[in-house]
Amino acid sequence: MTHHLIRKTGISLAALLLGGSLWGANPQTTPDSGYVPTPENLEAREQFRANRFGIFLHWGIYSMTAQGEWYMNSRDIHRDEYGLLASGFYPSRFNARQWVEQIKASGAKYICITSRHHDGFSMFDTKLSDFDIVDATPFGRDVLKELADECHRQGIALHFYYSHLDWRRDDYPEGRTGHGTGRPKGHGDWPSYYRFMNGQLTELLTNYGKIGAIWFDGLWDKDQEPDFDWQLPEQYALIHRLQPSCLIGNNHHMIPFEGEDIQIFERDLPGENTAGLSGQAISRLPLETCETMNGMWGYRIQDQNYKSTETLIRYLVRAAGRDANLLLNIGPQPNGELPRVAVQRLAEIGRWMEQYGETIYGTRAGDVAPRPWGVVTRKDDRMFVHILDLKDRALFVPVRDKVVSAVKFIDRTPIRATATEGGVLLTLPEVPADTDYVVELKLKPARK
Repeated sequence: MTHHLIRKTGISLAALLLGGSLWGANPQTTPDSGYVPTPENLEAREQFRANRFGIFLHWGIYSMTAQGEWYMNSRDIHRDEYGLLASGFYPSRFNARQWVEQIKASGAKYICITSRHHDGFSMFDTKLSDFDIVDATPFGRDVLKELADECHRQGIALHFYYSHLDWRRDDYPEGRTGHGTGRPKGHGDWPSYYRFMNGQLTELLTNYGKIGAIWFDGLWDKDQEPDFDWQLPEQYALIHRLQPSCLIGNNHHMIPFEGEDIQIFERDLPGENTAGLSGQAISRLPLETCETMNGMWGYRIQDQNYKSTETLIRYLVRAAGRDANLLLNIGPQPNGELPRVAVQRLAEIGRWMEQYGETIYGTRAGDVAPRPWGVVTRKDDRMFVHILDLKDRALFVPVRDKVVSAVKFIDRTPIRATATEGGVLLTLPEVPADTDYVVELKLKPARK
């Protein structure tokens, strides 16, 4: 993932109001390339939207340091010394079936896992390098293959994170990170590195069954060279050729490039930019926001500052109310287990989703923009008013359609709904105190 050194994009927040499909003037965009999504791809986009909730897994040999996934760069670890971590990596308690069961228990519909992070270590059996989990570790097992097989068996979609940058290889052209890892000055052979990446992507999309998405990260490493050509159109075309339904997202913190199928926001909901990484305009592509369960992406032993279950549920609800998915991150331990607190949070979110999932899955953002009191989601003629912060029993909702009925979602208690100019006034039986107090409105479209 990105680091706190990332610069803000500098795009005007006013652009967030545009809401249309926007293509930036940058070297990755080729207006005449004519990317036309296949019917399978368009169907996959809608399924992705309907899923609304996924789990992110940042796992690699960096977990052995227990200091997060940026440790090699932040501490200037020489690549030869860092590589020794692989010789001791033996996640004896890794159990793909258990992982998928624990994640499914949360109500998540897909998993995105790091296939290769910025340290260059591949978590799968690649034939293009020996620096991988099968060839370089005593564990010798292809964990991505085991996870892929289990995901297919249990009916949960699998996405692969893939880093565009590499702190270890000589052929990766020098960027603004990874300067202290022992590579020779002036290193870089882009044609070689580009062939390597495309070869690995071909492996991932050939040997692991159906893959829901490729989740790229790292273009920001060359943001001081804005004219650097990553040759993304050709790479994207390769992915779509290998698996037409496979979606492409890129965590570059800009408006989407042609050939991308989803838009990613890091550590912020669409329309917000508290972390300084998400000032880009919002496209009409399916949206996804990624956030950590505690403070780090990769496992860090000191980081026990887990967000409360209520906070995580409310973030999921707020994402859905902005028409976005939540990709919630966990950093697995070096022994191959998911952290105990993370598993507890998954179970607690799952219990809530068992009751309220209908107001999240398959919905679109409602006709009401996010408000201080909460958000709205909609499914056909049903509107779900998610009340997250209200100190009163009365709530005005500026809904355009006629309200036929109003009930408290969880127990179907009738709620008085009074039509007023520009919307409806709800009179609740009590001041909302739930994690998410949901009112369901049955609507009849207003005559035009």
